[in-house]
Amino acid sequence: MKDKVIINSNAKDIAKFASLIPARTARFKKAPATPLPSTYAVNDTAEKLHPEVQKMVVKEVRDECADVKTYVLESCENKSLAFFRAGQYVSVSLKIGDSVLTRPYSLSSSPEEALGGIYTITVKRAQDGFASAYILDNWAVGTNVDVSAPDGTFYYEPLRDAETVVGIAGGSGITPFLSLAKAIADGTEKAKLVLLYGCRTENDIIFKAEFDKLAETCENITVVYVLSDSKAKGYAHGFVDAKLIGKYAPDKYSVFVCGPSAMYGFVSKELKKLDLPKKNIRFEMQAIAKPKEAADKEFDCVVVKRGEKVSIKCSGGEPILVALERAGIKAPSKCRCGECGYCRSKLVSGDVLIPEDSDGRRAADKRLGYIHPCCTYPKSDIEIKIF
Repeated sequence: MKDKVIINSNAKDIAKFASLIPARTARFKKAPATPLPSTYAVNDTAEKLHPEVQKMVVKEVRDECADVKTYVLESCENKSLAFFRAGQYVSVSLKIGDSVLTRPYSLSSSPEEALGGIYTITVKRAQDGFASAYILDNWAVGTNVDVSAPDGTFYYEPLRDAETVVGIAGGSGITPFLSLAKAIADGTEKAKLVLLYGCRTENDIIFKAEFDKLAETCENITVVYVLSDSKAKGYAHGFVDAKLIGKYAPDKYSVFVCGPSAMYGFVSKELKKLDLPKKNIRFEMQAIAKPKEAADKEFDCVVVKRGEKVSIKCSGGEPILVALERAGIKAPSKCRCGECGYCRSKLVSGDVLIPEDSDGRRAADKRLGYIHPCCTYPKSDIEIKIF
């Protein structure tokens, strides 16, 4: 016996189907002549959560330690700020000479502070750092700043993560953990934090007073300072290795890591000794290692944007995105590490090198010749199309 197919629709009857349009027309005529709203609640919510740009101004500047400053930002348009998850970042837009660029910075403020109209970012001077040097030397109270909506995946998710997060931080990689600690303390996040913070000396510790106070007042926060270059009472000595993690971690835990690239390599090897599930390990975005191949060579790069073609120079030792920014071409970018895909562009011709650890492209994009310029290096003359 064949299966019966039942269609629950007026369209199954030709006569009823023919009456659909007249019936709808009649309902339209009976409807009030009230104009449609100029905006809809769902669109308003989307704009608040994911604004294209947030116009902000520096409200306060705090000196943290040598070559490290925290900038308190507030809206200069009297608008509410986009909410975020503790651990996310924002990108700031910069115009330095003829160069147009963005730089991502983790938010060190809590999500609750965003509801009060405040973002804070903390900037450390990087060796040969173009953007960090400019910010530290030029930003002051009253400086206007264009800030993106919050982004990133470096946040606590109870459906995925264990109740306890073992945070491993190095240098300025401490900033997202301050946001998380504040969120735990004020009840925004239902988690526990065991923070292992590695620094060279006591003088290099950022946010020590804040973390000491949070650890003292919140039983769900534990902070261990680890000094590599000196020994002092009340501090661990050495590096954050498997032994130290095992000393402070509970039976079940997730590991979040944020810091310099050298620390990532060391910690990755140590975590393998602990046999943790892969889903319980999260690394924040890291700087891309420069390839040695073609590093000292210069190439021509034809850039197609909105139908116009521009030819610029690019080096085999720098990402294509850097060449675009140096030439004053405003190219989309956020994470700058190949993860988010915001800078996705089309490689029209030429050969490029993409470090395997930084290749966050979808499989289809790999087949169709799309690249992320933030982590792609030229190996020959190239032509790209940016969107």
